[in-house]
Amino acid sequence: MTAQKISPRTISLCAVLAALALIFSYIEAVLPLSGQIPGLKLGIANLVILTVLYTLGFPYALFVNVVRILTAGLLFNGLFGALYSLSGALLSLVGMFLLKKAGCFSVIGVSMAGGVLHNAGQLLIAALLVSNVKMFYYFPVLLWSGLASGILIGLVTYWILKKLPSSLFRI
Repeated sequence: MTAQKISPRTISLCAVLAALALIFSYIEAVLPLSGQIPGLKLGIANLVILTVLYTLGFPYALFVNVVRILTAGLLFNGLFGALYSLSGALLSLVGMFLLKKAGCFSVIGVSMAGGVLHNAGQLLIAALLVSNVKMFYYFPVLLWSGLASGILIGLVTYWILKKLPSSLFRI
């Protein structure tokens, strides 16, 4: 993504997608499930990120995700919430990009890996911040929740990719 090649339409599209992902983050923050079990979330903002990854590519998905996380951090997650989200999101996005690029995984498989990697990234940063490797005892819970939410988000993303017109993402 260079400044010379980005059209106003592309900037507008990325802004709308970042806003949609932010709205999904907010919805998830106010759901009753949020906060009951630490680290357990559906990851509905990942619907947008996966859609962007599959339609526009990695640089745009990275941009939309970072804008969403930093804005959510300023609005309702705080500094540590943004740090945890950013660490999980970056690891997740890189992993999803590599699996998508490999070409042997469906969007559901890529999403499942993304859910697990997001949780692993958050757990890793938590263990580093508190200097305690015992944080990884919680990984089995996060592994299963990441797989379950990854399947759900992957199925919905698959459906979205089938229904959205490709002309919407022409940049």
